[in-house]
Amino acid sequence: MNERRITTDLVKLLACFLIASPLLGQASVKRPRILGIAHVAFDVSSLSKARAFYEGFLGFQEYGVLRRKDGSVQLAFIKINDFQHLELFVVQPPPGRGHLNHVAFYIDNAEQMRQYLSSQGVNVPQRIGKGKSGDLGFEVKDPDGNTIEWVQYEPTGWAMRDRGKFMPATRISHHIMHAGFPVASLQQSLQFYEGILGFHEFWRGSASGRILSWVNLQVPNGQDYVEFMLHGRSQPSLTQLGGMEHFCLEVPDVRKAVAQLESRPAFKTYGRKITVHLGHNHKWQANIFDPDGTRIELMEPETYNRKPVPPSTAPPPR
Repeated sequence: MNERRITTDLVKLLACFLIASPLLGQASVKRPRILGIAHVAFDVSSLSKARAFYEGFLGFQEYGVLRRKDGSVQLAFIKINDFQHLELFVVQPPPGRGHLNHVAFYIDNAEQMRQYLSSQGVNVPQRIGKGKSGDLGFEVKDPDGNTIEWVQYEPTGWAMRDRGKFMPATRISHHIMHAGFPVASLQQSLQFYEGILGFHEFWRGSASGRILSWVNLQVPNGQDYVEFMLHGRSQPSLTQLGGMEHFCLEVPDVRKAVAQLESRPAFKTYGRKITVHLGHNHKWQANIFDPDGTRIELMEPETYNRKPVPPSTAPPPR
């Protein structure tokens, strides 16, 4: 009788182990390295105007396009450096949405990232894909519905294939320092980017001194970062989204960069004054806007006096 009971207990224990072991294996998936911003993608209403701005004015170079079945360009790639580019989708965004299409980060293992995010309860696709540009990746949504893409560069993909090419001396910058996007709930976003993805916060600021405006979080295995543009429950207007949905180009000297832009023939058709100002983070910066109103921030990497700025203690918007 005792032997039968012991055998039954062992069977139950083994069954529990077999059920639990896949879950334990899934939960123990290690997060791959998140190395930096791969690209920032925007919807543009006119490719010719966007090309005139990003190539003619900012001095970058297009290094590839994807076409629709009718031969028209669906997507243009503008190179910033060997690991970073812009993607310009020739499409009008849906009503009420800004022009930010997605933000992409490059990682060392796309499939491992898919499994890791799945183990953390994030909704992921059934498998990773290979894009027409030859790299591996997949997309997820963050708590605010922003599309985040994960990219694993392949040796035969466009980025690695064309290393050292399509980077003219006219480039106003060699590096995307950060990407900014609207965030409603700071707590939920911190749980995703900090808790799950391992980003680490290094500064937060306030435009008014009363309500928190920005939170900066750096990728775990690189120098690039994201900037939360906090808005709480209030829904930003399309004009406000144009300023919130932005990317930052690093320049060693903002005044020299602005002078360079103002000396170019394309400045005559730009139609806006470029003002250099000292940001709340004590870094010299200037804002410029593409033909669709998307903000591009030119910013120096260090504070003007080389001293750190204390983070704001203001509460986030509600």
